[in-house]
Amino acid sequence: MDPATFQGKRIVILGLARQGTALARFFVEQGARVTVSDQAPAEKLQADLAALEGLPVERVLGGHPSSLLEGCDLLCLSGGVPPQIPLVQEAIRQGIPLSNDSLLTLQLAPCPVIAITGSSGKTTTTTLVGQMLAESLAGTGRRVHVGGNIGTPLIHQLDQIGPQDWMVLELSSFQLELFDPAIAFGELTGLGPDVAAILNVTPNHLDRHPSMAAYAGVKLNLLAQLKPSSRVILNGDDPVTQRLAPRDEALPRAAKELPRSWRLSKLLARAQTQLAGLETPPVFFSREEPLRAGAWLEEGQLVYQGQVICPRDAVKLRGDHNVSNLLAAAAISGAGGARVEAMARVATTFTGVPHRLEIVRQEGGVTWINDSIATAPERALAALRSFPPGEQTLVLLAGGKDKNLPWDEFAQEVVARVNFLIGFGQAGPMIVETVKRQADFCQSQAPSCAVVQRLEEAVSLAAQVVGPNSVVLLSPGGTSYDAYKNFEERGEHFRRLVKELQTHRI
Repeated sequence: MDPATFQGKRIVILGLARQGTALARFFVEQGARVTVSDQAPAEKLQADLAALEGLPVERVLGGHPSSLLEGCDLLCLSGGVPPQIPLVQEAIRQGIPLSNDSLLTLQLAPCPVIAITGSSGKTTTTTLVGQMLAESLAGTGRRVHVGGNIGTPLIHQLDQIGPQDWMVLELSSFQLELFDPAIAFGELTGLGPDVAAILNVTPNHLDRHPSMAAYAGVKLNLLAQLKPSSRVILNGDDPVTQRLAPRDEALPRAAKELPRSWRLSKLLARAQTQLAGLETPPVFFSREEPLRAGAWLEEGQLVYQGQVICPRDAVKLRGDHNVSNLLAAAAISGAGGARVEAMARVATTFTGVPHRLEIVRQEGGVTWINDSIATAPERALAALRSFPPGEQTLVLLAGGKDKNLPWDEFAQEVVARVNFLIGFGQAGPMIVETVKRQADFCQSQAPSCAVVQRLEEAVSLAAQVVGPNSVVLLSPGGTSYDAYKNFEERGEHFRRLVKELQTHRI
């Protein structure tokens, strides 16, 4: 696709923030007539509006009026704007194509692209892939550009990317909604990712997607129009992606059961058909069982295509879920040409991404850990499982805003591992009650529990109950939107609160 396609066109962007701002800058540079619209009033958008200062952009704030569609050639959505809102549905009825920064970046990329999605582990895996490729390309003059749902959007930086570079894009379900060929702008055929990875498909964002089938379908949009030469990387331990293995190759074990209520059979059949058209069958990674090809854990060693990457004990990241992330990164970066030596250097030195089991403070025998990224029960569950029961006194801070997700398995793990549970925010009372019901059902001892309203109260209470050989873990299980702009802001607040405790005895 030629960027000149947009010259003189009327582009409407819904939602500012970093994605909308990057899109506005890009389209202005291409000579388009740009209108940006946001539901919030101007006084709440000062930082975003400052980023547009000096650009010839029309601003429509405080709502999305229907007049935005008059003469509109392309409607672009920021990640926080759902396609289900009336204005977008009217645009679809009028045949106005939709797009977003990630879809356009993929279509316009001047270099090979790796696209990564999944319900959890996306950011860590994307970061690892970027580092493994960068290590492999060191000294060659070729660069690796990491973007999409992570960090800065790349759409307005395309002119700085060379044809021999690599681009690594993290894609959320919100971004992949617009990869649906029925509504997407332009053709993806021939422009799809060179390497596509689906890390896992588990319940998430069911406050936005109406069902598990709808959510899974959005994730599988990544496979909608792959190039015949595209390489696909899948999780051999995930019940959904397991079922995408070719029948003649398959995995060394039967696929795990899928809940019938998810109703994914038609989606999976379509995805299998899409994968059957590739020149190379999918490659898998697995932490649970050795494979014939791909990346796996065997006898305490991380292995890629039969070559040992490093011992499991040499990995700096905490938790089995991060072993899966490392194996995924090895398989993905390997498809892009990364060397095993580079994989090993990253695997044995990488200590994590902020807000992901991040040690904030260690003092007086107490370790404070920021896992604000845990915006779903499954993510908090993975964090809990990285702390062996009884090894330390574990104080869990859980809460935020629920996404209509199941909490029972999380509650089982809390009963087994947590000594003191502090619920906070909108979902705090519900989480505490769920854990108590689970303890009663299992005839087990429930942890000591308390409910507070705000994170600062939770931190203060935790500081009062901890003693030597304790861990205070912020792993909320809920989103931050009941009190914060995003999980990063929540994690930063937690850091500040813990630092303020440094003047007192922790």
